[in-house]
Amino acid sequence: MTALSTGPTTAADLAQPAFIRLLTAAEVAALAPATDGPLAGLAFAAKDNIDVAGVPTTAGCPARTEPAARSATAVQRLLDAGAVPVGKTNMDQFATGLVGTRSPYGACASVFSADHVSGGSSSGSAVAVAAGVVPLALGTDTAGSGRVPAAFNGLVGMKPTRGLVPTRGVLPAAPSLDCVTTFTRTVALARTALGVLAGPDPEDPWSRPAPAVPPPGVARTMRVVAVPDGPLDLDPMHAAAWEAALAHAATVARLVPVDVAAFLEAAQLLYGGPFLAERLAAFGDLLEPDGPHLDPTVRRIVLGAESISGADVYRGQQRLAELRTAAMRTFLSADALLLPVTPGHPTLAEVAADPVGVNARLGTYTNMVNLLDICAIAVPAGLREDGLPFGVQLLAPAFADGPLLDLGARWCGEPVEDVGTRSLVAVAGAHLTGEPLNAQLVAFGGRLHARARTAAGYRMYRVPGPLPRPGLVRGAGGPPDGIEVEVWDLPAAGLGELLTTVAAPLALGPVELDDGTAVPGFLTDPGGVDAAQDITHFGSWRAHRAAQPSSG
Repeated sequence: MTALSTGPTTAADLAQPAFIRLLTAAEVAALAPATDGPLAGLAFAAKDNIDVAGVPTTAGCPARTEPAARSATAVQRLLDAGAVPVGKTNMDQFATGLVGTRSPYGACASVFSADHVSGGSSSGSAVAVAAGVVPLALGTDTAGSGRVPAAFNGLVGMKPTRGLVPTRGVLPAAPSLDCVTTFTRTVALARTALGVLAGPDPEDPWSRPAPAVPPPGVARTMRVVAVPDGPLDLDPMHAAAWEAALAHAATVARLVPVDVAAFLEAAQLLYGGPFLAERLAAFGDLLEPDGPHLDPTVRRIVLGAESISGADVYRGQQRLAELRTAAMRTFLSADALLLPVTPGHPTLAEVAADPVGVNARLGTYTNMVNLLDICAIAVPAGLREDGLPFGVQLLAPAFADGPLLDLGARWCGEPVEDVGTRSLVAVAGAHLTGEPLNAQLVAFGGRLHARARTAAGYRMYRVPGPLPRPGLVRGAGGPPDGIEVEVWDLPAAGLGELLTTVAAPLALGPVELDDGTAVPGFLTDPGGVDAAQDITHFGSWRAHRAAQPSSG
């Protein structure tokens, strides 16, 4: 077994290879960080594809020596919040890699083992936080470059929704997919940092504002987590750690198995399909002429995109749209998807022997996230049998960042702030997300509070009305695991408007949920149901509808 260590503990120890450059006191003073703010006095490091005014942005290429004229939006927002920069960190050149070895400045290793890779491309940023040099570091994540090094160094890696944190001042790898990410030891600090970093920038054509409330279908409290319905391609020690992570997940949320084939196929498109052409367009000019300043693997991969045609790109976009449609169905009945971050944790020697193949395998579970426009957080999930850290990721739809951070906090045993509720109501049929009357709830000012199930004992029947809908009956010997429901919160006026739309035989009454709480919901009189319309065995209205020969 590889000898483990806690790694270096000072900036001097990490000057190479985790840091490309440590800032001088004069350089820090010139940046004029604020003396107050939510991050006052907090030291941070920035990946060296992110501009810091007055300092060259090498992107892992020593030939780039011109100082940046001004700081990237993300860096400036940290400075304005009082954070203090320490230095620029090492990376896979031009942010092309998941290993942390593709740099003329030297390869980074995990702080847990000098023989194992740190993960990349944000390798130095992860090592700087894991070793305790800084509590916060900025990275970027286009294919997993924030989540992989977080997993390999036992950290929290937050990859926000695309465009939520502006990328102005970031040397692009694939501009439509690039995201600025954070490395921290806690979810709480990741939340604070995202609050500082998020918000549109009029100078960034890819930035976009978050909606005032999360989109319909994004629950404020995430209680249902999807997990793969079959075995995954994992190295043996990763597989054992994954089983332990699944056991922990069951203590955090209710788990539902799903088919993840669409996610995994989408992941293959990033480097195995025409989307590689975006990297060629973004920085291909920096790869000519060849020379010792260029990483040969990065150059070979990106210049290989010269054979990709415009027709290839459009065919790839069509396939991605099909896969996105299939993948996003997961979030109709689940709040988030749980996956391992990587299939294994390779050694430096393994990467040297097969630099392309090993790197490609590391992106199996991360490459698709930005292609599918979903947000993600990587969180620690204990240690493998050999003492190396194991990390998992929680994925959710775009702009579910806040609820996803709450779920990550629960995973890590951190407190979650109680934001209070308005009027809650449980729905089980036509008002569910994606069903015909869901738009009514949204129009009444409602938003999804949580996915849940009823307590034991409820039965479900089809009931008459203007469109297909179910009614719940309590105390009729229903299944022990209850019936699927969604809990929505509405303003008082909205609940009143909703009540006027509900036709007999449904009526408002208390519905007990699987966590022991009770909220108002739509019940029906047990004496008024038709036993022939009992659909309890389906477990949910969606399952019943899916089993019908038509949508009626």
